[in-house]
Order: sequence, then C-alpha cells, then structure tokens
Amino acid sequence: MAELRTGPQDTRIDDEGPFPPDSWGREESANHALPWGFALVVILLVVGRLTLAPHLTAPALQTWATIFVAICVQALPFLVFGVALSAAITAFVPASFWTKALPRHPAAAVPVAGMAGAVLPGCECASVPVASGLMARGVTPAAALAFLLASPAINPIVLVATAVAFPGQPLMVLARFGASLTVAVLVGWLWLRFGRSQWLRIPSRPHGDGPRWVQFGEAMRHDLLHAGGFLIVGGLAAATLNVAVPREWLTAIAEVPWLAILVMALLAVLLSICSEADAFVAASMTAFSPTAKLAFLVVGPMVDLKLIALQAGTFGKAFTVRFVPLTFALAVLVSVAFGWLLL
Repeated sequence: MAELRTGPQDTRIDDEGPFPPDSWGREESANHALPWGFALVVILLVVGRLTLAPHLTAPALQTWATIFVAICVQALPFLVFGVALSAAITAFVPASFWTKALPRHPAAAVPVAGMAGAVLPGCECASVPVASGLMARGVTPAAALAFLLASPAINPIVLVATAVAFPGQPLMVLARFGASLTVAVLVGWLWLRFGRSQWLRIPSRPHGDGPRWVQFGEAMRHDLLHAGGFLIVGGLAAATLNVAVPREWLTAIAEVPWLAILVMALLAVLLSICSEADAFVAASMTAFSPTAKLAFLVVGPMVDLKLIALQAGTFGKAFTVRFVPLTFALAVLVSVAFGWLLL
C-alpha cells in the first residue's frame, strides 16, 4: 500500500492541529469587517446627532411624543386587563354559562348586557377584547356590542371620577350614566334589527386541548399581540391631531351652542382620552356649556381614534364604517336630550 505523503503546506488533523482547519472554509479576512462596521455606526450616529437633533428638540415634536406616550401608557394597563378578562372567559367560563346568564331573546339580552358594563371596571381599550371574547363564546353580537359601549362609560371608576371632576354637580354624573346606557342599548337594538352577519367579523379564538391555564395563556397572547398594534396606530393618530388643532379655535367656537356640542364631540374622538380621565379634561374646558361637556363625556368612551383602530383590527372594516357613524350620531343626539332635561 502506498504511503500518503504530504507537502509542507498540508494541514494534518491531529491532536495538536486546529479543528476545523482554515482550509475547510473559514475565511481569514472575516475579522477585518468588524472594525469597519463599528466605524460606520459611529459615523451614522455623529451625522444623525448633528442633523436631526435640532428637529427632535422642537416643542411641537416634544408635545407629540408626550401625548403619544401618555395615551399608550394610560391605555395599556386597561388593555391588558381586558385581554386577561377575555382570555379568562375563553379558558374558564363554559359557553353554556352565557345562555343561562343572558335572556334567551336577543332584544332582552341587549339591555342586560349593557347594565353588566356597570360591574366591570375598565376603559374602551379593555372593552374591545372582552366583547370579541363574548361573541366567540356564543353571545349575540348585539348584546356584546351593548356591553362594549356601556362598560367604559358607566362603570364605578368612571362615575366616581366624574363626581370628583364635577363637585357639587350630581346631575352631571346622572346624565352621563343615563345617556351612555341609553346609547349602548339603542345601538345594540339597531344592530340587532338592521345588522348583517357579513358586516361583522367575529374573531377566531385559539382552542387548545391542554390544561385551562395553557389555553388562558394562548388566548391572552393572541389578543394582546393583535390589539396592541392597533392601539399604537390609534395613539399615533391621536397625538398628531392633538398637536395640529390650534387651541385658539376652541374659545371662539364655544360661543355657538350647537357648534360647540359638535366640536366637543369631535374633540373627544380626536383626543382619545381614557374614560377614567376624560371628566377632568371636560371640567377644565370652562368656556363650553354643560351639554357640550356631556357630549364630550358620552362620545369619548364610545368613539375615539384608538378605539376605532382597535375595532377595525378586531371586527373588520365593514363593521367599523357602519358602527362608528351610528354610535357617534346617537351619542350626540342623546347627549343633547339628556343635557336639555337634566342640565
């Protein structure tokens, strides 16, 4: 047998040689790319610091960033609460419970679901995943939508905050409760009568076969990742419009009653303030009438930018383009009626 001979350039695999050897494909020049990449990052940081810093410190941009962060930070805990509650409903509450808890007739289930909103504290961000979870568990959509609208407006935390923001004005608390519940029930009944199944996309829910805590985790992760992105989109739009609307316009508009009501309703949509804090904002707008403030308090928890984004992402565009205008119009009209009667 011929002996295998190697030249001086041969790399032999033994205990003392490298493994794997350089000849197996390891590039010797690869290490030289790291310093150049680091230098490029440093150059980009220096150029960005010199060119972008004057713009990043502009007052308007700082205001925009503050509002955006405030909206997200304010809404995120309630969104997580709603997602956790929705996941708990999916994992631990049997579907048969809802057929027993709500009246069998859908028309009677709507006001009962609306009144249930007075029990569960939370803002509009929490109501969307809870309502979608109720639909996925077999609750009639009209009843789930009534809960979606009533929950962020008539729960105990919101009513107490309203009483604190309007001291010595218990009729404002009563008007907010009555107007918000009336709008929720009317919208539910109208959707029950005229709504179409193809307009509403009921979200699918993950149904695991493992332990209930595993199902809870899967459902919560699914809803949080889905709804969180749309919350950010709504927060971006709300912050942009907050900066773009001049404050001087509001003072001039407040002198025209009907225009003031419409502007306050639109302002509630644009500002997208959480329902636990909107009463203090409304009370600070002293130039506006009590009815205009009531419209702000009723419209805000039902129709705002982040809520529209959440609804569109959860229930679909066909639902949102019909549900939002209907809710907004009824909220304004009912607010005017309750303001005329009580305020």
